[in-house]
Amino acid sequence: MTEEQSSTETAPAQPESAPSPVAQTADTPAADTPAADAQAPAAQPAAEEAPKKKTRKSSAKKTRTVELTLTVTGTADGEWQADLMHAGKRVVQGLPIAASAVSKAAAELHQDISETIEAVINQARQQHEAKLAELEAEVARVRKALAELEG
Repeated sequence: MTEEQSSTETAPAQPESAPSPVAQTADTPAADTPAADAQAPAAQPAAEEAPKKKTRKSSAKKTRTVELTLTVTGTADGEWQADLMHAGKRVVQGLPIAASAVSKAAAELHQDISETIEAVINQARQQHEAKLAELEAEVARVRKALAELEG
């Protein structure tokens, strides 16, 4: 409810320019009428209450805010690192993190985060497995060549 709505609801239903139900004569000043007396006290408390409400809301939010930024960066090779900033100052930079720790942390945060990070980790795992298969095949070729030379 806005201030205009609340002030119009507390004011009498009759417009200000309309004559009041009590007939005013030259002997009776306007301030002495009961309608004028009822309006004046009601308008003052409503005007005093509005600023108090506004100041209470803004102070609570400012005192409870803490700014921390944790950035976790991963490569296609499955290497992960963390950077931490506190109030604009870098606290930690390039800290190596195990992929399993990243996976566990993501699972604790939210399912959407976990699914995305797991997809990246699985892709890196597949690349490492393919590279391992290539290296094992090369080791087998080298051993065969070495065996031919010896024997």
